[in-house]
Amino acid sequence: MPLAGKGMLLTSMDIDAEHEADFNRWYDREHLEERVAIDGFLEARRYVAHAANPKYLSLYSTATLDVLDSPAYRARLANQTEWSRQTMARFKNMLRVVARITISHGTGRGVALGVVQLRPTADNASALRDALREKFAPEKSAGIISIHLLESEAELSGPTAGIPSVPNAGARDWFVLIDGTHVSAVSSMIAERFTGPAVSPSTLPVSVGTYCLMWDLAKSDINSHIKNDLARG
Repeated sequence: MPLAGKGMLLTSMDIDAEHEADFNRWYDREHLEERVAIDGFLEARRYVAHAANPKYLSLYSTATLDVLDSPAYRARLANQTEWSRQTMARFKNMLRVVARITISHGTGRGVALGVVQLRPTADNASALRDALREKFAPEKSAGIISIHLLESEAELSGPTAGIPSVPNAGARDWFVLIDGTHVSAVSSMIAERFTGPAVSPSTLPVSVGTYCLMWDLAKSDINSHIKNDLARG
């Protein structure tokens, strides 16, 4: 599986321009490393929109789905830093989805990401999953690295304490992630397989968007950083 682990936390949000610089410093200097350091978290990636809403997107991979309901994670949520509480209170249009990685094809990650949001029903979920399997063949498309399906867990999804509460319409949605070497490749795959005239109505998305990678962080990066600090000490 190119995506590490079996669980995924997807978050996206907007932030007012007056707070945007501090928001990015918080993510880059505190939040990503703090989250990846939690037991069971494996890596995290940050994105900024190329053509998408909300503007910012983060993906956190976990060893299992249960990590996202674990005592270690819940303890962190209940004991946010002051910087975190202040920043999260400024989020706009927040989407927070806890999901299982159920299909994953390809190898590696790209600098461009396509996000396709789908809304299954209890009656069509199995058929939709089968239909998506047929679309997941990245080796047939130039510039596409890998493609994955996230199936949301509604009970674990939704805003956490301290984040302005908004209706979480995506709590039961599925998300297709398309990793590519450039945005045009990702956009072409979205148009060909998810939004074009030949696409079945049963697989038409709720929304689509493209993002550009800002940076990523793996557990091994944190461990190396700690070892280097100890060596210098």
